[in-house]
Amino acid sequence: MARKAVVGIAFLMLVLAGTATKQKISWPLHEAEFYEKLSHKKVRCLLCPHRCVLTPGQRGLCRVRINKNGKLYSMVYSRACTVGKEPIEKAPFFHFLPGRKRLTLATAGCNQRCKYCQNWEISQSYPEELPSYNLPPEKIVEIAEQEKTLIICFTYSEPIIFYEYMCDIAQIARKHGIRTAVVSGGYINPEPLKKLCGLVDAIKIDLKGFTNEFYKDVCGSSLQPVLDACKIVAESGTHLELVNLVIPVLNDDTMQIRRMCSWIRENLGDTIPIHFTRFTPAYRLRNSPPTPVASLEMAARVAKEQGLKFVYIGNVPGHKLENTHCPKCDSLLIRRRGFTVLENRLKDGCCPYCGTRIPGVWK
Repeated sequence: MARKAVVGIAFLMLVLAGTATKQKISWPLHEAEFYEKLSHKKVRCLLCPHRCVLTPGQRGLCRVRINKNGKLYSMVYSRACTVGKEPIEKAPFFHFLPGRKRLTLATAGCNQRCKYCQNWEISQSYPEELPSYNLPPEKIVEIAEQEKTLIICFTYSEPIIFYEYMCDIAQIARKHGIRTAVVSGGYINPEPLKKLCGLVDAIKIDLKGFTNEFYKDVCGSSLQPVLDACKIVAESGTHLELVNLVIPVLNDDTMQIRRMCSWIRENLGDTIPIHFTRFTPAYRLRNSPPTPVASLEMAARVAKEQGLKFVYIGNVPGHKLENTHCPKCDSLLIRRRGFTVLENRLKDGCCPYCGTRIPGVWK
């Protein structure tokens, strides 16, 4: 996806704030919230479906949660490695405050191993391998206020692995009237996800494919927990959008996409926005070809045939399926090019021509 976050860039916010200092791991670790203590000072992490069992000194698969003398700690609380300012459309969110800027935030680490990761420099690194900045939750909210960004977006790596940091930021942000959004692979256990849904305003889940084999071979994880996460978010009322990065040969099978879209309609509803985005060779799939536009158009056509009402194509600037149309009268409502909103005709969240309410967060 076109949301690259290279280590060492996008620190304009920090310069303006005047407080960031590059450091090693020199501030206190933060005790994790979801884990259980086992015998012999072992612990079991309960944050994600890997459920890592760790002996003292051992880290989880995410690289950033460590057993210290029989307690589980986050190594990245307040340790932002990337902070920036971008359009919310880059997430992508198309039905969540269109045209607004978001303050982006990430730490090192991830609980999946996607072979095509665009941000592998941070997602597949240990925290001590990257420059990082001591930015407590209060400081992140302060930066958002200084920059007049109405949204703080947790993104780039996998926000689930800096769960405690994210939750504390979201709680403070809400008190200041700032919205929060999460860009995630959705590989999280139900209990922490339900708590998160009560704290943030929007979640975008990468539904990476629709077979367990794809998840196991390409992502180092499994499909069912992601499907469960999608249902939990949809049932919570938190705004949800889905992305499917279409990769030639690996997950572009028509029947697989049809099954996925049918599942979405039956389990999440027909108004969940779904974005089919173009793959660009990266990380361990550098020799794979970019996604043909025709493959994206096929996926979008299948989604519409399955009854999904808000279907988009991403990473193809100028494509007509970047725009939002009324599902009833087909009038153009939001016109986009790339990550820019050129025109927004919605009135109080409704089509101005037929009055149909368009699901989303519009103001």
